[in-house]
Amino acid sequence: MDAVLGVGITGHIHLRRTTTRLVRQALADLLRASPKPLHGVSCLAPGPDQTFIELIRELGGTYDVILPARDYRDRVIRPRGRRHFDELLAGAAEVVPTEFAHDHPAAYALANNRLVERCRELIAVWDGMADDRPGSTAHAVALARRAGVPVIPLWPTGAERLARPAAELGRARPQAADRLSVGIATR
Repeated sequence: MDAVLGVGITGHIHLRRTTTRLVRQALADLLRASPKPLHGVSCLAPGPDQTFIELIRELGGTYDVILPARDYRDRVIRPRGRRHFDELLAGAAEVVPTEFAHDHPAAYALANNRLVERCRELIAVWDGMADDRPGSTAHAVALARRAGVPVIPLWPTGAERLARPAAELGRARPQAADRLSVGIATR
């Protein structure tokens, strides 16, 4: 089956509650103004990805899901969120798995590449911080820019991330994300 190019989503998953509300409203406004029919593309991560898919469904659109690894649901989705994840996954027009069995940075990098390949534009719920981790939000943005896919940054005024785990802090740098050395999605 040939992939339908859609509106993709990438975004930070560790957001404050107030930011989650701001992002949901901004996404809703953006999607209501988008040309119809809507077709979304998401990795179905907790946070903006799932919110995006909920809104696509509410607006009568369709969507594809890119699964980074076969164990993604069990390793990444918290037990209390699995039923919702399963419902969203079951509603996908197409589920596109990567070849990875296990949750791993390389799996996220490949998932980002597959996401960008299916996008006509990419919404990035992103604070603008560059991050050299494969599979990060900044990585997806850099891939999209290099592939010529328009990126729509979405970071509402007052938005804040939660404190990030210590293991991540040394890797993020405030600089232009398009300077990252990443693989390039091709069309």
